Amino acid sequence: MADEKPADETAVVEKEEEADPSAVADPQSEEVAEATKAAEQVQAKMNLQALPIRAYLDQTVVPILLDGMSALVKERPPNPVEWLATYLIKNNPQGSSAAAS
Repeated sequence: MADEKPADETAVVEKEEEADPSAVADPQSEEVAEATKAAEQVQAKMNLQALPIRAYLDQTVVPILLDGMSALVKERPPNPVEWLATYLIKNNPQGSSAAAS
């Protein structure tokens, strides 16, 4: 019977531990999610900086540039460089910049 008490106490402790994370999870989980996102962004930036030139351009600039040049050929504006610059700013996959405002 002495063995039963620790088992009961252990069961109660396990139930309390299971209940506590769900009650406190909301504020802490948001902080954890934000910290995880920030860490992933830093890691991604470090990975991009470590890439060779060609790989960096292929992952960051070439896709949007090809899309812009394809649209440019279809549109054929009288001022293609300005048109392409505007296209790139409007369709920036990294979000808007201060220059776009």
